[in-house]
Amino acid sequence: MIAMLEAAMSEAVEHLKSQTQTLSAPERAELAYFLLASLPPEEDGVQEVWQAEVARRVADIQGGLAVGRPADELLAELRARYP
Repeated sequence: MIAMLEAAMSEAVEHLKSQTQTLSAPERAELAYFLLASLPPEEDGVQEVWQAEVARRVADIQGGLAVGRPADELLAELRARYP
C-alpha cells in the first residue's frame, strides 16, 4: 500500500514538474516562493545548534585559536583558485 502511495505521489510530482515548464520565469519564481513558504519551520534544535557553533567560533577567534580573514581577501583567493 505504501509503495502504491509513493508511486502515485511521484507521478503527481512529475506531472506538476512538467506543468511548471509552461510557466513564465516570474510565474515559476512566484510558485517557488509559495512552495518554500509552505514548508514547515526548521526542526526544533537547529537554531540552537547554529547559535552554539557561532559562539564556539567567536570564542576560538577571541582566544587566539583561530584567525579571521577579510572576506574580500578570502574571496579573491577562492576566485583565483577556482576560476
